Amino acid sequence: MPGRQILVTAALPYANGHIHLGHLVEYLQTDIWVRFQKLRQNRCLYICADDTHGTAIMIRARQEGRSEEELIAEMKSAHLKDFTGFQIEFDNYGSTNSDENRELCARIWKSIREADIIVEKSVERLYDPEIKTFLADRFVKGKCPKCGAADQYGDSCEKCLANYSPTELVDPFSTISGTKPELRSSTQLFVRIEDLHPFLEEWTQTGEHLQPEVSNFLKQNFLSEPLRDWDVSRPARYFGFEIPDSPGNYWYVWFDAPIGYIASTWEWCKRNGEDLATWWNEPGTEIHHFIGKDITYFHTLFWPAMLKTAGFTLPAKVHIHGFLTVDGEKMSKSRGTFILASTYLKHLDPTYLRYYFASKLGPRLDDLDLNMDDFIAKVNSDLVGKLVNLASRTARFVEGTELSAEYPDDGGLFAAGVAKGDTIAEAYERCDTNTVVREVMALADAANRYVDDKQPWTLKKDPAKQGELREACTVCLNLFRQIVVYLAPVLPQLVQQTRELLGAPIADWAESQQPLLRTPVNPFRHMLNRVDRKQVDAMIEESKAPTSEVPAGEATTNESSGDGLEALEKEPLVAENCTIDDFVKVDLRVARVVEAMHVEGADKLLQLTLSLGGDIRRNVFAGIKSAYQPETLVGRLVIVCANLQPRKMRFGVSEGMVLAAGAGGKEIYLLEPDSGAIPGQRVH
Repeated sequence: MPGRQILVTAALPYANGHIHLGHLVEYLQTDIWVRFQKLRQNRCLYICADDTHGTAIMIRARQEGRSEEELIAEMKSAHLKDFTGFQIEFDNYGSTNSDENRELCARIWKSIREADIIVEKSVERLYDPEIKTFLADRFVKGKCPKCGAADQYGDSCEKCLANYSPTELVDPFSTISGTKPELRSSTQLFVRIEDLHPFLEEWTQTGEHLQPEVSNFLKQNFLSEPLRDWDVSRPARYFGFEIPDSPGNYWYVWFDAPIGYIASTWEWCKRNGEDLATWWNEPGTEIHHFIGKDITYFHTLFWPAMLKTAGFTLPAKVHIHGFLTVDGEKMSKSRGTFILASTYLKHLDPTYLRYYFASKLGPRLDDLDLNMDDFIAKVNSDLVGKLVNLASRTARFVEGTELSAEYPDDGGLFAAGVAKGDTIAEAYERCDTNTVVREVMALADAANRYVDDKQPWTLKKDPAKQGELREACTVCLNLFRQIVVYLAPVLPQLVQQTRELLGAPIADWAESQQPLLRTPVNPFRHMLNRVDRKQVDAMIEESKAPTSEVPAGEATTNESSGDGLEALEKEPLVAENCTIDDFVKVDLRVARVVEAMHVEGADKLLQLTLSLGGDIRRNVFAGIKSAYQPETLVGRLVIVCANLQPRKMRFGVSEGMVLAAGAGGKEIYLLEPDSGAIPGQRVH
């Protein structure tokens, strides 16, 4: 629907670190969605800023002997350089340490005060005695109090997505000094968001603003009980904005950071002579937030509560994505897979990563894996072998001439591409670029079959067939351009190269619906190289940290792992050996969880529907409820005993058993295959 006014934000990168490939999942996904909206002639702004406040910035600046302002200015410049390198275009990129943000924080704070939902409490917080500072949530790590996962930050767990207080962590330690923090009292301010419970229940459960699995997650984990008061202040010493009516207290970073979305918009408005209210106080504007699943709570409960109280427009949609793994594992400095954006750009073309991420991203919260072998194969096959070659195999035969005055008969190929336009547009709209790439590559396959059939290199040799050659190349170059229009949000560099080749800009989605005629064909210039494995290896090698810099807990060899005997003491090895004949009787298979749900009346069970490939499904009841939320399991690969005798239970029939390790309770860890395994494969 043309004529929409859309404001889009991506989560604000923290000014204490450089951009890495995990960050880029979000900023590239958002950039692609924004470029699509602009191509559809919607009025769309892409707004972002650096998140600059907090203890971390203060401590780093102190360690480096400079002011916080100097530090955040340097990091903002570095961030923008990285984003520009990946062709990410913001309409405004601000800072939370701006006058606009300070003023808006005060305005919103006044509204919350007037709503009488701020309370003052004396609380115990973690204090680092070595650096003499209360620790921000992100500077405390320990075991998650909900699922027991190790090495989790002080506010939320990456494994089970639980939110909690840093004081609830098991075996906490300061990530700055490594010391065990002390509990000390401080007086802090809280927002009583339970007063907005009915509103939040309605807003999160309509099905319009959140993905279904997110709505269910909030319903089951937060909205089924009273919402806890949200801590929005920090005592001095703290780098941030002091609260005007509470001297000595500062707004916590999670209060002023999302307000930075509005402040950055205001900067753009001032520069362009527009009214901020047009974008943040009138119902005609759609506001779309793109975030990672680790900050779901803040953007789906606390932030809407703030906006509602202060009279600002609520988000039309919060788009939430999963995490990035590399070669099936968490990014690692020791393995060289914790790759900075700047390091990538030294070795590889950003077009590769834009395309690869687009080919993997869908509308759900599934994690995305950057498999290096798959990355090389997909880029070389799709971008170089199918798309760019479509132009390189034909343009050189007609360069210096014009395309035909009338579009030749192509057997319905261009019309078939036109017919796919709505399907591709709908996929973009719902952030399903995986489907976009799949549909477009099918068009590229058909176009390449046409080239193979016409063989322009053969026609070129026959003087009597130059008209036929021109017609064939007219078809091929129009099919190529149609595909480029469809992929324009993903591949802005190729859009520019196509404009230079055919002398016609690509600025409107509608250009995919009509062929170019009588346009001059300029000399073909090389568009894209194949990925060389040596480039990837060099990037990984450069990303490897020296052993002394490997984070605690990330062992580089078995000898340094520090594995203890705790597990064997709880569950000793079975003394009786089994034979190989006994073992092969157990049919272990890779399976995908296609559905997961709570079992009414069962304290420990989740009901899983498993796919073993094709239409083969198994219903399995698994005693993993204490460690996993159902919505986090959908799409995940597991190992299942597929030939276990079916067991009739009062909830239904269980047709197998998923394999897990651990001692039970919250110490349950599902076994999963490495990247590349597919449902139905046998585990040997």
